[in-house]
Amino acid sequence: MKKLKVLVLMHSDLIPPDDLTEISDPRMEKFRTEFDVKTALRNLGHEVLITGVADDVAPIRRAIEEWQPDIAFNLMEAFAYDGALDYYIVTYLDIKGIPYTGCNPRGMILARDKALSKKLLHYHRIATPKFMVFPYGRRSNMKQLAALPYPMIVKTLSEQGSIAIAQSSIVYDAQQLLERVQQVQQMIGHDVIAEQYIDGRELYVSVLGNDRLQVLPIREIVFDGIDDGMHRIASYSVKWNRKYRERWGIDYQFARNLPGGMTEKITHLAKRVYHILELSGYARLDLRLSADGKLYVLEANPNAAIASIDDLAFSAAKAGFSYEQLIQRILTLGLRSQRPL
Repeated sequence: MKKLKVLVLMHSDLIPPDDLTEISDPRMEKFRTEFDVKTALRNLGHEVLITGVADDVAPIRRAIEEWQPDIAFNLMEAFAYDGALDYYIVTYLDIKGIPYTGCNPRGMILARDKALSKKLLHYHRIATPKFMVFPYGRRSNMKQLAALPYPMIVKTLSEQGSIAIAQSSIVYDAQQLLERVQQVQQMIGHDVIAEQYIDGRELYVSVLGNDRLQVLPIREIVFDGIDDGMHRIASYSVKWNRKYRERWGIDYQFARNLPGGMTEKITHLAKRVYHILELSGYARLDLRLSADGKLYVLEANPNAAIASIDDLAFSAAKAGFSYEQLIQRILTLGLRSQRPL
C-alpha cells in the first residue's frame, strides 16, 4: 500500500488536543470523529497534516502550496458556520486539482436540499414523503396548510444531525404547523421544510463507492421503551444524548426480521438513489418502512458520520472491514474519483 501525504481538513474548533489519547477522556465526545480518523490514518502509515478551517480557505491554500498533499481527507460539515455551504470546500479543492475524500460538490448540493432531492427522486418514481417548503421570512397561506396530509414533521431544509428535531416537531393541524415552522425559523435563521410523517421502521443504509457501489449491512433505530404517546423519530436528543436513549430504551442495531426480499429491494433502491443524486465516496440513506411494506426515502446524507462508533463504521465491520480498512477504502475512492469542473 502506497503511503500518502494526507491533508486532513476539519473545523478549527474540532482539532483534537495533543494530549487527548484515551477513549475514557470526557473531551473525546467532542473530538471523536476527528481523533478516530487521524489515528487510523497514522496507523495506516500515512503522513498526516491537520488543518483547521472556519470561514476562509486561506489555510487550505497555504497547506497545498507548502506541503503538496496527495489527497485531502474532508471532515468539514460546514463552511463559514453554515452547513448549507459545506460544498465550498470541495469546490475549492476541485479548482486546485487536489483529490479529496467523500462527496463531490454537485452531489452535496442535490442531497443537502431536502426539497430538491425529493423532487428528483419523485421524478424517478421513488417514494418520498409529501412536503412543503417554508422560505425564511415569507408568510404562509393557511388554506394550503390545511390541505396537507397530517401529521407532518417539521425540519430544517438543509441542516444535518437532526438539528431542531424534537417530539414537538410532529404537528397535527395548520395552526400547530405554522407555530412550529416559525419556532424553527427563529432558531436557525433559514428555510424550513415540513414533510408527511411516515409511521414505521427507520432504516439506515450506508453506501460506499463512486460508480461501482457497495451497500453495507442495514442498520435500524429501535424504539422499544418509549411511551405510547411518543413518536418514533430520530430527534436531536435521540441522536446526540446517550442518557436520553438509555432512559427510553432507544438503540441503534442491525435490522432484524425484515420481510422476505426486502434486503435486496433496499439494496437496489439505495444504489438508484445514490446515482440519481450523483453522490460519490460514501453516504448514508435514511429510509422508512411502513407497516404495509412500502419504502420511503427520507433523505440522503453525503459524507455521513464516520467515527468508529457510528453506523457506517459498524456496517463496514459487519461487512468485514476493520476501521483502518474502511478509512483506507475511503481514501482510495477519493483518489479514483473523476471530478469534472
